[in-house]
Amino acid sequence: MALEIRDIYKHFGPVRANDGISFTVQEGSLHGILGENGAGKSTLMKILSGFYGADSGAVILNGEVLELGSPADAIDAGIGMLHQDPLVFLPLTVLDNFALGSPGPIPLDRSEILEELNRVSSGLGFEFDPSRLAGSLTIGERQQLAITRLMWLGAKVLIFDEPTTGISATQRLQLFATLRKLAENGLIVLFVSHKLEEVEDLCDSVTIIRQGRVVFEAEMPVPPETLVEKMFGKVFVEQGHDAVPLGDALLRLSGTVLTEGTTHIKDLNMDVAAGEVIGLAGLEGSGQRALLRACSGLLEPKAGVLSIDGKDMSKASYRDHLAAGVHYLPAGRLEEGLVHGISITEHFVLTSEDKSFFIDWKAAEKEAESEIGDYSIKGDPGSHAEGLSGGNQQRLLLAMIPDAVKLLLLEHPTRGLDVESAAYVWTRLLDRRLEGTSIVFASADLDELLRYSDRIVVFFGGEVFAVRNASDIDGEELGYLIGGKQRV
Repeated sequence: MALEIRDIYKHFGPVRANDGISFTVQEGSLHGILGENGAGKSTLMKILSGFYGADSGAVILNGEVLELGSPADAIDAGIGMLHQDPLVFLPLTVLDNFALGSPGPIPLDRSEILEELNRVSSGLGFEFDPSRLAGSLTIGERQQLAITRLMWLGAKVLIFDEPTTGISATQRLQLFATLRKLAENGLIVLFVSHKLEEVEDLCDSVTIIRQGRVVFEAEMPVPPETLVEKMFGKVFVEQGHDAVPLGDALLRLSGTVLTEGTTHIKDLNMDVAAGEVIGLAGLEGSGQRALLRACSGLLEPKAGVLSIDGKDMSKASYRDHLAAGVHYLPAGRLEEGLVHGISITEHFVLTSEDKSFFIDWKAAEKEAESEIGDYSIKGDPGSHAEGLSGGNQQRLLLAMIPDAVKLLLLEHPTRGLDVESAAYVWTRLLDRRLEGTSIVFASADLDELLRYSDRIVVFFGGEVFAVRNASDIDGEELGYLIGGKQRV
C-alpha cells in the first residue's frame, strides 16, 4: 500500500495554499509533515481527509484515484484524520461518541457497540469508561477516543494534525507509543507538526512544505539546522531572555483555596513581582488552569486572599480584573478567545478602548491591517477567525492584548506556533516586562518553561509541589517534579 499525493493545487482567492504539492508515502511509515504557520500543511491534510476539495491534482491510495467529496468519502477510502481539537461531542458519552459514523443498522445494538469499543481500545492500549461524558475527558483522552473510532471505521491512513498541542508530557509519550504501534502494523501515519524535536524523535521520513510547495524530502535522521533552514529559508537560533529589575509584589495569593471540576487547590501561597515571569508546570488538571482562571476573575476562590497591586480581588468579577489591568489568553482559541462568524477587523473593534456610539470602520480596518502586518497574520481584515489556521488564530489573540497591562495570564501561549513565530511572540511578551508587566503562563513544553521563566511553579495533585528558579534546573529534573518526584 502507498499513498500518493500528485500535483495538488488549492487556492483561496489570491492565496495559493497548495501550489502543486506531490510526494509519496509507503505503508508502515511514520511520515513527518513540517512547515511554518500558513505553509499549507493543514489545507493539504483537509484535502486528504475530504474536508476540502482540491482545485486540481489527485490523491491515490493503493493505486486507486480517490474521489474525496466529504470526510465520509475519505474514511470509506481508508483515510482518517485526528484534528488538533479532537472531533468529539462533549455532551455525549464515550460509547455514544464511539458509535458516531457506525456503518451498522439503525437502531444500533449497544451491547455490540460496547464489545467493539472494548476490543479496539484494548488493542491500542487504551482504557475507557463507556458511560463517562466526553466533556470530562482530558484532551489526551479525547484523542484516544477519536483514534479508537477511526480504527474501528477502517482507517489505513491516519493523519495527526499537531496532536501534541495541549496534552501532558505523559500523554505525549503514550501517543507516540501508539503511533509507532500503528506504523508497525502496516498503517501509514502522517504526523503534521511544527516541533522539530517531535519529528526527530518519532518519524522515519519527512516532507517540508513552504509557501504551498514541497521544498524538501528526506529519510530521517536529518540535522535540525537543515530542517530549520528548509522550513524558513534560514537558520534560526532561539533566544532566552535577559533578567530585568523586579518590582514589588503585583500578584499575591495567601491561603487561597480553589475548586474547579475535579481540581482542588488548598492553601495556595504565592507572590509574583512586577516584571517577573512565572511558568506553571504540571500534569493536565493539576491546578495550573484553575490558578489562571482565578487570577483573571473567571473563578472565585473558596477561601483566602487574592490581591492584585495591593487590592483584594478575591470577590471581583472578570470585568473588574480587566479594569485592574489583567488580561487572560486561554488555550481554547475559538471556544473562549475568539468569536465565530466575525472578521479580524470586528475583533479589534470589540477590544478597542474607543467606546464611541458610532464605529469608524475605515480606521478600524486600517488598525486591523497594521496588526496583521505586525504579527504576520496570514489573512486580511475581512477574514473570519474560524477561517484562520490554528497558529494564525493564536497570533490574532496575541495582537488583541491591550497595550497597558499589569498582569498577563497565558495558557499555552505558543500553542500551534512554529519555532520562529514562538520566539517572536516571546520577544513581544518579554518586552512588556520593562513596563512592569508580570507574566504568568502555563505550558506543557518543558523547553519553553525553562527558557522563558524566572521561576517555575510545579503543581502536583492540587498542590504546589515545588518552586524552582528556572536557571537552577534542567529538563530532566523538571520532568521528575511534574511526575511528583524529586530527582535523587
